[in-house]
Amino acid sequence: MFDTVLVANRGEIALRITRTLRRLGIRSVAVHSDADAGARHVREADVAVRLPGGYLDADGILAAAAATGAQAVHPGYGFLAENAAFARRCAEAGLVFVGPPPEAVEAMGDKIRAKATVSAAGVPVVPGGAEPGDDLAEAAVRVGFPALIKPSAGGGGKGMVLVRSAAELPEALASARRTAAAAFGDATLLIERFVENPRHIEIQVMADAYGGVIHLGERECSLQRRHQKIVEEAPSPLLDAATRAAMGAAAVEAARSVGYTGAGTVEFIVQGATGDYYFMEMNTRLQVEHPVTELVTGLDLVELQLRVAAGEPLPLTQDEVRLDGHAVEARVYAEDPSRGFLPTGGRVLALREPPGVRVDSGLMAGGLVGSDYDPMLSKVIAWGPDRAAALRRLDGALAATAVLGLPTNIAFLRALIGHPAVVAGDLDTGLVERHLGELVPHGGVPSVPADVLAAAALVLHREHVPAVSAVSAVSSVSSGVPADPWDVPDGWRLGEAAWTVYRLETRDGVSELRVRGLPASGAEVRLPEADAVRARLADEGGDVLVTLGETARRYAVARDGDTVWLGRDGDAWALTRRHLGDPGDRTGAGGPGDGQVRSPMPGTVLVVKASQGERVVEGQPLLIVEAMKMEHTVTAPVGGVVAELRVRAGQAVAMDAVLAVVRGEEP
Repeated sequence: MFDTVLVANRGEIALRITRTLRRLGIRSVAVHSDADAGARHVREADVAVRLPGGYLDADGILAAAAATGAQAVHPGYGFLAENAAFARRCAEAGLVFVGPPPEAVEAMGDKIRAKATVSAAGVPVVPGGAEPGDDLAEAAVRVGFPALIKPSAGGGGKGMVLVRSAAELPEALASARRTAAAAFGDATLLIERFVENPRHIEIQVMADAYGGVIHLGERECSLQRRHQKIVEEAPSPLLDAATRAAMGAAAVEAARSVGYTGAGTVEFIVQGATGDYYFMEMNTRLQVEHPVTELVTGLDLVELQLRVAAGEPLPLTQDEVRLDGHAVEARVYAEDPSRGFLPTGGRVLALREPPGVRVDSGLMAGGLVGSDYDPMLSKVIAWGPDRAAALRRLDGALAATAVLGLPTNIAFLRALIGHPAVVAGDLDTGLVERHLGELVPHGGVPSVPADVLAAAALVLHREHVPAVSAVSAVSSVSSGVPADPWDVPDGWRLGEAAWTVYRLETRDGVSELRVRGLPASGAEVRLPEADAVRARLADEGGDVLVTLGETARRYAVARDGDTVWLGRDGDAWALTRRHLGDPGDRTGAGGPGDGQVRSPMPGTVLVVKASQGERVVEGQPLLIVEAMKMEHTVTAPVGGVVAELRVRAGQAVAMDAVLAVVRGEEP
């Protein structure tokens, strides 16, 4: 076994690998970009080395390994994990690449070649493909619509575009090529026939250098958005023992066909109505969703990777693999469901992760989530003796999770795993899109419950109350709204405490609340258009416990200037105190009538499609903004002339930054 291993990755996967290295007594070396200098994976490793060129800096990684005495490099997933040239360079430098041989990476990394290889081994494949030099538009017509455009060199759903007609092809091909080139350094594409209402089921394989190849069962990965997995589980509720054995045998043959070693995942598209399955691709690395396999098999896949890389044979045979119970994983993303799940960012003001389940996370309180990398923050994984128990435990764990300071998808995840179709196991890759209106009601903007408004007012009032005499007959003005006790028809008499008024702005609008008394010993809160209610606030290990009337609720709480963040049951709300002199209307991005074209997310301007002075129509694409490998087309809010164009291609922009101004036509 190795003495020192360099982990060439970041975030939760780097921490997860480091955890196994620590358990095995192996020294860990972390690497980091400038943006990640203070990241958690850097702090928890034994040694950390700066990478001047970021996580794709192969020269920097090899130099770091040499400087720290590492014998092996574990690439995690993403970045250089499926880069055959990097694997070869590791070998040339005398380092063990913890992954398959470069030849296997190349064979499976090129999806066109991979389909031909496994088809020759008897594994069924999806109809379609393209040869080098083929006209992709002609290939799409030959394959038939709907068709799926995919980067040949990549995975993870990046760059995949569903095309339903020939008219959609030019823009779809251009977008897929840009994404493929940016994400994988290779713009080669292939086109496959799209299987309607498919299920996405993958088989985990492990292979050693002595011909031993086994599979560790399947994972159901059908719950997706934009071809990106959201919730995964093991085993699949679809497969029976016979189908599992057949698909497992096909996956083993696919691995054998390229001389595979180490951990890999063979992905299949399954027609749920018939049970027919087709090879889709093989990921020659550890998968994001590997924890569900670990929980049902009791195996540490990273340890198996390390042992195989160190030359050891597999410690078990196929007959010794056992699946126990059920496991479900939910991916927590920095994204805003109310903005079409666009990536978000910000500083983590407060963090609460659930006990009693597995959490693979790179988060820490005070850490900054930027737009440089994938928006996945953490994974919450629950095990149960059966599927229903695992789903219940996962729901409870998500309810106990709070990430304050930036929008996340936690409430959406709870809605998804509680949806009747998901509970019933009636899954397919289009389920989320079909039911999006139910899963993200009212445009995804969470309405602010009365108890949350009251809790925010009490948090502010607790800070304000030392400056206010409990028996003063003089009104306190904390938000700029005078509250003369003589003007409030509440039965106030001389000698009683006056009301303090708080105006709280949320994405719903502005609410006005009145508070009097001491929050710790008992106060009164008057909500809009409601009678006063007795209330109390107490500290609970970093959270606050708010009793409103007869009901007590616990909240995660954080402050960011005048903004109070509160989280409970997986939801999070930002409530901002308004002061005297604040404008009466809401501040923010402005409506479409003002002609301002704003960035929907923090990121980089990828393409500028319009020019200053150009006449445009409402809805016409003006720019493409990219963040975390996701493209978003920004369109003209009104018809008119592009009066201002404030950005250029390659420029970094903040969320809601004004990119252009369209002057509307005169009536």
